[in-house]
Amino acid sequence: MAATQVNPTRMELTRLKRKLATAIKGHRLLKDKRDELMREFLDLVRENMELRKKVEREIQDANRNFVLAKAGMSEEILQAAMMAPKQEVYLKKDTKNVMSVDIPVFDYTTRTADKNDIFAYGFAYTSSDLDGAVQSLSDTLPDMLKLAEVEKSCQLMASEIEKTRRRVNALEHVIIPETQQGIRYITMKLDENERSTQVRLMKVKDMMLNEAHHYDEK
Repeated sequence: MAATQVNPTRMELTRLKRKLATAIKGHRLLKDKRDELMREFLDLVRENMELRKKVEREIQDANRNFVLAKAGMSEEILQAAMMAPKQEVYLKKDTKNVMSVDIPVFDYTTRTADKNDIFAYGFAYTSSDLDGAVQSLSDTLPDMLKLAEVEKSCQLMASEIEKTRRRVNALEHVIIPETQQGIRYITMKLDENERSTQVRLMKVKDMMLNEAHHYDEK
């Protein structure tokens, strides 16, 4: 805030003091919010790393079983077994608010609660490796949804942390210093005006005393 843009009046001084008090309080609250967001973000990052490792292991196991199933079955039987899925999955999305950030919450339901409904083929002509691969992918689904939820939450948290950081820096390095500078400028100008007024009053008083003394002499 350039000093030349400040109107040096007591009303403006009162307004700037209120603005400064609000800015300092907002700066403190935003710093607390930023610190709490960082704590939540780091917890999510650690959870994300563990989930990603777990999901990658489960997918590797499923792929290994598919490779073994393909080695022990003909291509035609494998394609026929995997042609039409039997179970259906219905995804539900909700949100929860964490430090003013709406992060996603994923849940799902299946068409039936029977766990054997994931096998869309008979067991007479297929290998147990194929059963293990299908079962592995079915078991991986909840972890994959949780991973997607956590990764999206990390992205949203990181974006909010960056916005909060910019606001904290703007208050700390721009708004608060400029407001303090404006308050100092107005205070200095008001003090100068007050001293000038006192000097003028003293001069007027001296003139009046001189005039009164001169009239007394006459």
